[in-house]
Amino acid sequence: MPFSSIRLSSFRNLSDAEIDVSADRVVLVGENGQGKTNFLEALYYLSFGSSFRGSADAAAVRDGSPAFALNGSFRADVLDLGIPAQTIFVGWSAGVKTIKIDGKPVRDRKELVERNPAIVFCHEDYAYSSGEPERRRFFFDQTAGLVSLGYIDALRDYKRILRQRNAALKERRQDIVDLLDAQLAARGLELIEARGRLKEDLSGAFARIFEAVSQLGDEVTISYKPNWPPDAGIDDILKKLASKRTEELAIGTSLSGPHRDRWGFLVGSGDFAAKASTGQLRLISLTLRMAQAEYYTKIVGRLPVLLLDDVLLELDRAKRSRFLKRLPAAAQAFFTFLPGDGLEDGRTGSAIVYEVKDGRIAN
Repeated sequence: MPFSSIRLSSFRNLSDAEIDVSADRVVLVGENGQGKTNFLEALYYLSFGSSFRGSADAAAVRDGSPAFALNGSFRADVLDLGIPAQTIFVGWSAGVKTIKIDGKPVRDRKELVERNPAIVFCHEDYAYSSGEPERRRFFFDQTAGLVSLGYIDALRDYKRILRQRNAALKERRQDIVDLLDAQLAARGLELIEARGRLKEDLSGAFARIFEAVSQLGDEVTISYKPNWPPDAGIDDILKKLASKRTEELAIGTSLSGPHRDRWGFLVGSGDFAAKASTGQLRLISLTLRMAQAEYYTKIVGRLPVLLLDDVLLELDRAKRSRFLKRLPAAAQAFFTFLPGDGLEDGRTGSAIVYEVKDGRIAN
């Protein structure tokens, strides 16, 4: 659902204010370090209850302040009749985070996922193409969770069981490990099955978008290599876990399971990311976000909010134009730009344009 206004209080370096964002596109222009990304972070907090930077809530409090508060309102003319939320509040004070939808406390951030998801395009996304396997797993888990709260539950359960199993291995409690193995196998196979479906659903869109923007001429696809055989049953996995028991007890950690799955990008049968240029790696991360937004709309039937943080700067003029033409349909899109660079790309239709300077957001 598109936002109509955002009220800021002691958030990062941003001045306390209520900002009108009732247009389909909102453009924020300013030099680096002025607060543009902080404003997108505030929107992300109102969408998911956390930061896309991975930072602690305490880090979002303005220096010298004890707490922050964010209030978001939605455009009444486009409210989803099945999801009637009109306001969202996120605040943090004295180590406690409070989230409310229409004044009612939210106990689980899953409630936000199904109401107003945002897809953020940011510099940190580069890790999805060039970073550690854990970062790629995070992206694909996030994508699966956007369309299935059941996936979020399965992933949470798996991680909880894995933590308990690792603790038991460190304490050499084989009796507890035995009890946990069946639970780990059941939840793990559930994740692998869901990830396999996600790969099939996402790979075609990814390949199509990447080629449309890059014009590379060779199809780039997503690869998924589960750590456990996808056609295995629970008994097969229990045997696999038992075969590694001696080694796991020696080092005190679990050596197999979906937490060791691998995602990658292929040209033919070769690893594309291993030979890709910096620009191509950056385009992979942008394409992943576009495919994520398309996938969400295809499965859920609703449009997300897009947050694009200076991402066009790293594309040449031709790729920038092709990227914008391929930008997924959205309930609303927010862009940040440096002064004099690319403003015309985001300022279309009835866009609202703000200048951001020293934390102040003004027309």
